[in-house]
Amino acid sequence: MPSENCKTALNIYYKNKPRRTTINTQQPIREIEMKRDLSKMTCIEDLRRVAQRKVPRMFYDYADSGSWTESTYRANSSDFQDIKFRQRVLVDMEGRSLATKMIGEEVKMPLAIAPTGFTGMQHADGEILAARAAEKFGVPFSLSTMSICSIEDVAENTSAPFWFQLYVMRDREFMENLIKRAQAAKCSALILTADLQVLGQRNKDIKNGLSAPPKPTIANMINLATKPEWCMKMLNTERRTFRNIVGHAKNVGDLSSLSSWTAEQFDPRLSWDDVARIKDMWGGKLIIKGIMEPEDAELAVKSGADALIVSNHGGRQLDGAPSTIKALPDVVSAVGSDIEVWLDSGIRSGQDILKAWALGARGTMIGRAFLYGLGAYGEEGVTRALEILYKEMDISMAFTGHRNIHDVTEDILVKGTY
Repeated sequence: MPSENCKTALNIYYKNKPRRTTINTQQPIREIEMKRDLSKMTCIEDLRRVAQRKVPRMFYDYADSGSWTESTYRANSSDFQDIKFRQRVLVDMEGRSLATKMIGEEVKMPLAIAPTGFTGMQHADGEILAARAAEKFGVPFSLSTMSICSIEDVAENTSAPFWFQLYVMRDREFMENLIKRAQAAKCSALILTADLQVLGQRNKDIKNGLSAPPKPTIANMINLATKPEWCMKMLNTERRTFRNIVGHAKNVGDLSSLSSWTAEQFDPRLSWDDVARIKDMWGGKLIIKGIMEPEDAELAVKSGADALIVSNHGGRQLDGAPSTIKALPDVVSAVGSDIEVWLDSGIRSGQDILKAWALGARGTMIGRAFLYGLGAYGEEGVTRALEILYKEMDISMAFTGHRNIHDVTEDILVKGTY
């Protein structure tokens, strides 16, 4: 049975659910927890197990699931395992470096944190904590349109420029205002997601009745009663709904109007003409996310984008599509000399990043890997996820006989395995 403290936390939480969101009035969050020793968290899977225990079921399932049968979701990770390394010996392994650049920005390793919705429901103030961890570690952070913390929330609580991800909405005035807000926050790049004109069916989200904050149903109350730490942290923040939207979109002032608004907003008419218009409006670096075919990659180059991301939305859109690591070589072959090609979806280890680099990706993005760390231990968990990935990539590169990531090619891979 849940403790009395937990019951009290749940009661207070639901009594104080925000009906309206007041933008830009909350004080910057403070770090009040003592630093934890996470050295026993040795792989991303360790963090996943802790997150599954701590995070309410509907939000954990949101992160850790795909569309329909989830075949593409699973293939994104499993197809990496088929690719094998060539081990070299008796070579100088001192002075190694994974440092490179992504769209001209210095990065500690070829990795950025991907934009993910509902991040602030994995852990209170999740987007802020993840952005802080990325900034301190030396990799870029991307904020989703469907984030819990707003553009302004993240800007006020960090110092490094971050990237903003844009969904094209039917409400063009709202979309244009999002771009202006990102410019005002000094975001250094705009990520245009191209593969969400319509929503794939995510069965777990439907069954769980996904919402932010969770509705006070009996099933949710029972599940939340087993997550006292999550509940208590949520009590200490006002950021519990989509703050990029509520208070900014027309006729969206509370949660009831938000759900009906979002159901109608993703624009199935999105075209390359829209991309050109958005690029002109933005005026800065543009990244197109959701490319899986060489033909679309060539159109991305013609659009003037600075980078494209080979991504199938983490297996959450078209179930039955190939994994991104399988799609990567053809895209690199078609446009790799004309534009930066990155890979998203399926990365669970530093070895996965090294394999993607060897096959031509000049950057990668992680979603679930950092969300597991966030759900498990907040900012420290995100930092630990980045540390794990870095160490795995660094040591694996050494075993293949290289000290600098820029010397790594597909020669480190066993022919016939990719």
